[in-house]
Amino acid sequence: MKKITLVGKIVIAALAVSPFNSCTNLDENLYSQIETENFFRNEEEVKAAVGAAYTRLYGLMNHGNYFSTQEVNSNEILIPQRGNDWFDGGQWINTHLHTQTGIEDCYNNSWNFLYGGVNTCNRLILQVGQAKDKGTLASATADAYVSELRGLRALFYFWLLDSFGNVPLVDKFDVPADFKPATASRQEVYNFVENELKAISATLPKQAGGAYYSRFTYYAAQALLAKLYLNAEVYTGTAKWAEAAAAADNVIASGRFAAARTYKENFITQNQGSPEMILAIPYDKVFAKGFNLPQMTLHYASQATFNLQQQPWNGYCTATDFYNSYADTDQRKKDNFFVGAQKASDGVTPLEDSSSDDPDGAPLNYTPEINELFPKCQRQAGARIAKFEFENGATPDLSNDFPILRFADIWLVKAEAEARAAGNWDLVLNYTQPLRERAGLPNLSAGVTADDFLAERSREIFYEGWRRSDLIRFGKFSEPKGLRTTASAPERALWPIPKQQLNSNPNLDQNPGY
Repeated sequence: MKKITLVGKIVIAALAVSPFNSCTNLDENLYSQIETENFFRNEEEVKAAVGAAYTRLYGLMNHGNYFSTQEVNSNEILIPQRGNDWFDGGQWINTHLHTQTGIEDCYNNSWNFLYGGVNTCNRLILQVGQAKDKGTLASATADAYVSELRGLRALFYFWLLDSFGNVPLVDKFDVPADFKPATASRQEVYNFVENELKAISATLPKQAGGAYYSRFTYYAAQALLAKLYLNAEVYTGTAKWAEAAAAADNVIASGRFAAARTYKENFITQNQGSPEMILAIPYDKVFAKGFNLPQMTLHYASQATFNLQQQPWNGYCTATDFYNSYADTDQRKKDNFFVGAQKASDGVTPLEDSSSDDPDGAPLNYTPEINELFPKCQRQAGARIAKFEFENGATPDLSNDFPILRFADIWLVKAEAEARAAGNWDLVLNYTQPLRERAGLPNLSAGVTADDFLAERSREIFYEGWRRSDLIRFGKFSEPKGLRTTASAPERALWPIPKQQLNSNPNLDQNPGY
């Protein structure tokens, strides 16, 4: 079992002692259930309770939630309908084709996941404040926990801002039972996230690793600010390139993070030692479940390759043109994908798909080419996601930590921000060189274009949840690509407010185009 970090210990304690369930509906009111006399009696109990805000993140990498929707809505990942498998009401087809309507489960799941995180943070901010007021917790200690919780809340709101855009702003937990918040504008949500991150940056610890690993620190706040400013023109109409570069440099210049020696070591099972982790979800197959990638991407027969404890589902695969964007000599291509003939764990015995409809017959052979999105995608079609190590004998839940904010990403944020501010894409060359070198490639040549940089950024940051927002920022999201043969309406860059939420809250406004 992997080393349990401080956040892991907090989480374990939270699961053991916290009597509270975070609400996922905005109109649910649990204020009457808060019993501070029976809890928050000392700092250890407060620490355990704060862990509940981190446990909200565990659902991110499970199927059907926010991350899945982000990836399939981009052009790097798809979940094709393979005959009787994976139709799922058409939600993944619609999401990939940008024809979603808001009735699909994945959008409501995403909304509930994100607002569940917001509500948990709001509850804990209130409770920590109550503990401070009654003297259970020293003022400085309480304020530190509140800053950490505000940072996590800002992260959830950043994701809401990026995907749904115009959403309610709720920063309190003690609200009336019939509370039905109105939609705030995207500008208002942006302002909230920016102001929160700037305010807490003055009080968050400038620490990394050790006891601060996977916790929301000053560097997480600055990295998230850099991402916010990089997309500011999309969110508000006003570019913030200089601000993005400055926030990124607050992370880079600290010297607390660096590029890992190899790309792969960022994603191995024991990756908690990676120098690139600015903010990570510390998954654990026993204590912190939810990272189900092998189940989501591998063919049923690939259970034998890794001696998996459960059979995979044969769903997620990589878009053909995205896979082909890598040079064959790019080490990241080898690290990120499973392709070709598949073997059992002995490395010799061929695997077979006995009911295969593929042209090459029964042997299991992952082909980068995908014959169609629906209704009869071949069962072996599509390169599979190999980016995160699958250990032998793995359970459905990986122990690999997932990087929400990674040094290489912020390194490229600074590169892009400087290039855009100067109107000179050749300025990225000093930033792309070390990442391409560790991938076994020469640097890009002078005369770099925006498209060149986007392609390079995408190869590095594959399957980390940023492709959709990158495409939007570069003006590429609506373009036909791969199996999506027609352009989508510009309004589809924002997700629909889910129909279930509109039905339960008449004060919500649907996004344009839906």
